[in-house]
Amino acid sequence: MDTPHPTAPSGATDTEATADAAHLIEQSLGHLFSAALRTAAVLRLADHLASGPRSPAELARLTGTDAVSLRRALRYLATRKVFREDDDGAFHLTPAAQLLRTDVPGSLHAAVMMLTDDLFVRSSSALDETVRTGEPAFPKVFGAPFFEYVTQEPATRALFDTGMAAFSEPMDDLIAGTCPFPRQGTVVDVGGGRGGLLRQVLRRHPGLSGVLFDQEPALREHVLSEPELDGRWRAEPGDFFASVPEGGDIYLLKHVLHDWDDDSAVRILLSCRRSLAPGGRVLVVDSVPAPGNAPHPGKALDLAMMTIVTGKERGPEELDALFTRAGLRRTRILPTPTFASIVEATAA
Repeated sequence: MDTPHPTAPSGATDTEATADAAHLIEQSLGHLFSAALRTAAVLRLADHLASGPRSPAELARLTGTDAVSLRRALRYLATRKVFREDDDGAFHLTPAAQLLRTDVPGSLHAAVMMLTDDLFVRSSSALDETVRTGEPAFPKVFGAPFFEYVTQEPATRALFDTGMAAFSEPMDDLIAGTCPFPRQGTVVDVGGGRGGLLRQVLRRHPGLSGVLFDQEPALREHVLSEPELDGRWRAEPGDFFASVPEGGDIYLLKHVLHDWDDDSAVRILLSCRRSLAPGGRVLVVDSVPAPGNAPHPGKALDLAMMTIVTGKERGPEELDALFTRAGLRRTRILPTPTFASIVEATAA
């Protein structure tokens, strides 16, 4: 397929116009990068390269695939710094490809498997419908709202829980090291999934105890069974729209509010406000996209939220509006070494 060579607009050279056209075409084919990345994850190519570079023929024998087709997919991934082809045609791991291994700390293999699954792909393909209607495309595509669908499909629930745990794990310790925790008290991890963040908080702060609060299926797969944490935590199932465990000094909401529309997010915050111990704080950990045209992972994540659920990534003013309705007041926003920020609120 030839790249078009448009007539240069006023003020642009032919070279600039050609480069812009090539850029636009490449971006139009961006879905193929996700497909190639998923292929690498499904075939566990990074695991096969852990001991050193291999040729496409070797990888094809190991994975039961066609060597020519595999090489073409790897060559494309290498243009995005996922794998590297050397002068002899063998492929190597890159720092990004290392994270596709299943046997390394901070592996993103499960996260990639989730984010490139039909759950996201089919919903994002209907983004134009979401933009027209202002409603997520997911229910129309899959026949039920996202969380209802996930609850009804055990395999999908497992994919989601495992993927979210992998998505969160690399940032959990960085966030735990940035959050302003007291020396003593109780931390309630609301919608905390398997408890990866709570685990890091309790490791770093031996004077704290914790409550992992989520639905029963997530709690069954918790990661808190460590000798150093014995006696310092409990798991409690429940519905955060109705109530959360009482008496917490810190209520953590990591990647929770961004799943929900404003009214639902206020209900969650109200549950925390009602249960908050005197002098306690609510810490919302979400992406807070920066203004302007600079790239930010939160801007892509915001589109994902828009197509699958009713939530969004909120700026400071939008969060302030939620806090006000819930009887809370924002005190500060703390950046972290990750793409997420910590937004702190106290009783108004």
